[in-house]
Amino acid sequence: MSSTTTFAPVTVDPVTVEIIRNALTSAAEDMNATLIRSAYSMIIYEGGDCVVALLDKNHAVLGQSAGLPLFLGNIETCSKAVEEKYGRDVWQEDDVWILNDSYIGGTHLNDVTIFAPVFVDGSLVGFSATRAHWMDVGGKDVGASMDSTSIFQEGFRMGPVKLMSAGVETDVVELIQTNTRFPYQTIGDMHAMVAALRMGAVRMQELVRKYGIEVIETARDEIFRQTEALELERVREIPDGVYSAEGVLDNDGINLDVPIPIKLVVTVSGNQIEFDVTESADQTEGPVNCGVAQTISALRVGYKILVSPESNSNGGSFRPLTVTVREGSVLGAVAPAACQWYFSHLGMLIDMVSRALAPALPDRVAAASHGDSMIITSAGFDPRVGREWVSMEATLGGWGAWNGADGESALINNVNGSLQDFPIEMVETKWPFRIREYSIRPDSGGAGQWRGGNGVVREYEFLADGVFGLWFERSKTPAWGLFEGSGATGPEVVINPGTIEEKRTLKLNAEPAKKGTVVRLAVGGGGGYGDASKRDPEAIRYDVENGFISAERAAADYGFQPTS
Repeated sequence: MSSTTTFAPVTVDPVTVEIIRNALTSAAEDMNATLIRSAYSMIIYEGGDCVVALLDKNHAVLGQSAGLPLFLGNIETCSKAVEEKYGRDVWQEDDVWILNDSYIGGTHLNDVTIFAPVFVDGSLVGFSATRAHWMDVGGKDVGASMDSTSIFQEGFRMGPVKLMSAGVETDVVELIQTNTRFPYQTIGDMHAMVAALRMGAVRMQELVRKYGIEVIETARDEIFRQTEALELERVREIPDGVYSAEGVLDNDGINLDVPIPIKLVVTVSGNQIEFDVTESADQTEGPVNCGVAQTISALRVGYKILVSPESNSNGGSFRPLTVTVREGSVLGAVAPAACQWYFSHLGMLIDMVSRALAPALPDRVAAASHGDSMIITSAGFDPRVGREWVSMEATLGGWGAWNGADGESALINNVNGSLQDFPIEMVETKWPFRIREYSIRPDSGGAGQWRGGNGVVREYEFLADGVFGLWFERSKTPAWGLFEGSGATGPEVVINPGTIEEKRTLKLNAEPAKKGTVVRLAVGGGGGYGDASKRDPEAIRYDVENGFISAERAAADYGFQPTS
């Protein structure tokens, strides 16, 4: 007589599930702290242009840090790409992989993803992943090009390839060193990213050894189930129907008189929602294209803002969502399309989700934000320290108002999430600039019962010869208002204001700048929400007294006359 031993399935109590949920998030925060504290580039250690995540062995997100939303939505595509190309058996202990291909990761070549498998007692249990902006990847211009027409002009394209094999650096490291203008800084950032991977591996290994992989995976399944159930219920609350929104980018940086239409159709049916962007423009000659992965990521951000803003994303997120992108479009670019400024239409697209669904969700949506990163780059030789410099800065703007609150002023755009602007003191210390003004830009937000946030003015004076570039967008489609709220003022850039050399433009590439050149950046605000005639007079008075709006705009937009 034979008998078969059966084992009861592993069960995990709710308290342990929550401990594991928070432990995974904390592990990711430890990774992020390691990366930021170890990085060599200011864009990482001050700006926070990076993200980290822990994935399970099936590439689903377990825990992630705060960071750029566009990075968080698709970091798992990189480890999946390795497995699809080389098979499941490719993963080996102490290997590290690297990838920056725009058509796989979706972003520009400067955004480099480094990731590694995590093993416990010889078994694969997951992955540790990082992504960060590298200041120079060997393109035709220092740092970045505003007029590239091919991916081959934008830098060296990697991946997926091994950066380390069994803990030893491969020849790829030397390839990187010889193809960047700033090898010391670049390799320093690379090592910081690897250190973050190791921190993630240690934290994951500690959890697996403490609880066992069966408990971890059972808790993971419950976390994913809870997330999916919440999102299905939230989507079910949206009235069924077909909704749409559209806007245009100013141009692609090459064909300056040709706007680029972006169109979104949202279909809601029960607990399922589809975002369709197939009617958007074909991929362009200039560098505003992106890979499909990044479009999916942006639409996930727009979805999450309305469906589950209060919870972290994980492998159970976005299951009610389907995204349809047309290959060969500006949102589904194929080689050799230029992708350097891939995010301009994505910021618009995130706001378009709210615009489309505003009739169905009036109390959840916000008016549009300023929408673009509003980039200034610079490079040259700094005589103070006797070496070359390169910089890239995003400029802050205004966010849109919503039902019950004004939009915030002077925030990074929605694409960049927790990215921060560089403090004036750091800019003037690191690079040969004097910041002559940094202030709120009055009247740049749209009027409404709830006012849109204002943008900023930031004025640079070059203290040494150099070059600079500009990528400012959204003058043709500045931030729109909702429910009778007014649209915002768009961006403006003036070079050498008030002189005979004054020049106004929004896009430039490698523009020579003599010592004493002044560049004045003015970023747009956010849209207003609701009928301006219903705004509280005391709120208007406060805005005037504190310089958010002028007395003239108060009178014109609100009919407000101050009393003596």
